[in-house]
Amino acid sequence: MTRDRSAQETESTDVVVIGFGAAGVCAAIAAREQGVQVIALDRANGGGATAISGGIVYAGGGTKVQQQAGVSDNFEQMLAYLRLEVGDAVSDQTLASFVRGSSEMIDWLTKYGVPFDSTLCPYKTSFPNNRYYLYHSGSENAGAFRSHTPPVQRGHRVKGRGTSGKELYTPLAKSAVALGVQFHPHTKARKLVQDSAGRVTGVEAFTMSHAPARVRRWYTTLAAVSTKPGIYYPPLRRMVERRLGRLERRYARPVRISARRGVIVCAGGFIANTEWVQRFAPQYLTGLQLGTSGDDGSGIALAQSVGAVTERMDNVSAWRFITPPSAFISAIVVDEKGQRIIDESRYGAAVGQAMVRDHGGKGWLLADAALMKEARRQLIEQTLWFQRAQVAALMLTDSVRAPSLPEVARAAGIDPDGLLATVEAHNSAIDAGTPDPTGKPAEFVRRISQGPYTLLNISVRPSLLNPTPMLTLGGIKVDERTGAVVDDAGAAIPGLYSAGRTATGICSNSYVSGLSIADCVFAGRRAGTHAAAESHDQTSDHPAR
Repeated sequence: MTRDRSAQETESTDVVVIGFGAAGVCAAIAAREQGVQVIALDRANGGGATAISGGIVYAGGGTKVQQQAGVSDNFEQMLAYLRLEVGDAVSDQTLASFVRGSSEMIDWLTKYGVPFDSTLCPYKTSFPNNRYYLYHSGSENAGAFRSHTPPVQRGHRVKGRGTSGKELYTPLAKSAVALGVQFHPHTKARKLVQDSAGRVTGVEAFTMSHAPARVRRWYTTLAAVSTKPGIYYPPLRRMVERRLGRLERRYARPVRISARRGVIVCAGGFIANTEWVQRFAPQYLTGLQLGTSGDDGSGIALAQSVGAVTERMDNVSAWRFITPPSAFISAIVVDEKGQRIIDESRYGAAVGQAMVRDHGGKGWLLADAALMKEARRQLIEQTLWFQRAQVAALMLTDSVRAPSLPEVARAAGIDPDGLLATVEAHNSAIDAGTPDPTGKPAEFVRRISQGPYTLLNISVRPSLLNPTPMLTLGGIKVDERTGAVVDDAGAAIPGLYSAGRTATGICSNSYVSGLSIADCVFAGRRAGTHAAAESHDQTSDHPAR
């Protein structure tokens, strides 16, 4: 006897969370802390982009980790720095709330099993090796920022070997389940349910939970492959996603989950949706999609289907890191005209943004012989294996070298006269004791004078060996006090909340390492707490539609 797969099952709970990455798991835990029932859905295995990330949490103001490391920080210093980065992405009140709760956020994560370490990284880098876990993860050291507030290490790398995002997600997920969160993996939300008054009262989804055990195991494996290594090799991801689709068409069954208090959408951004990137931010099509296949905008679309509005959809973060090795901070980044692009001590997302928006995505790193020698010496001591491979590939296959500046410029396709003028201005400022033309702090500035000269091509383009990771920062607009999704009139859509990259937040203007995860924790907890607080008398008895 075969079972009718078209028959829709029903469940009910207080709060439904769609997407079980950093924002989703924090929302689920926060809701359970209020004593309500929670069901969390994830189309894959859970973890989202967080589980494959570097596991950096941007926090400060005097966290316990900073105190243990002997780092002096306070509310005013952190707020001053983030005001420069965050801009008008959120209100002053929201940013102040985020900063004020930053230290407690680290305590909260620690309470639920997330491990931190206070070992300070002694050099400037995009991501420290396995010896160091607290570092300058943004542009704190850059001239435009240190003139306003002292540079302070606020990048809290979760303790774990390699990229340690999984060390952040795994204990949080285990804690959520231990607290009573019902987690339904391999369950894809397809529609938000509303009552006749427009209140969101549940979710319709398709789930693989009733498939045979062998099929579920195979689905789990394929979902993991799609996430990683699929992120680095798009053809593999596309092939795996087709196989997942075939399994879904054969085995997935509909389920309807009623939410007595609220639904929280935490389903990631839209970097995996090429059509949307083409529509909203076409200049960012050539980067590495830094996310899972679930970062396809489906969560944003769900919210839009019930009246949500979006903002900052053209804002994409493109990462063009030039460190490690740290010696490269003292090199200069130039465009096709040979002109400087940016203060090289800026965070990699600022470098990438400047290249994409103002220089057609083109950029080269100019280093002289002495600097290249130092960079090679730092390759072993400062890098993790994947960084070492990327830098070695850059040096060996994506660089040109020549005895003179005009020759190396011509070999790279750069205007020789422009490069000569730029180097002369750079060196003249050093000789005269005047500030660097781009504002780079003096401690990172060195003369470019000893041939042979090397130009390393760091242009934004498709590359397996040296890709430019990108993630979307725009999304649906929410009430900054509660995390409730709002409509075009600014009114909250009853019963609907959002957090993480599905929504705009702290990092939606300018990204630095750790700010997205920190925003996921901050906004996830906010949404979970307020969704759980929706009283039963606020829910309606109107029939669902």
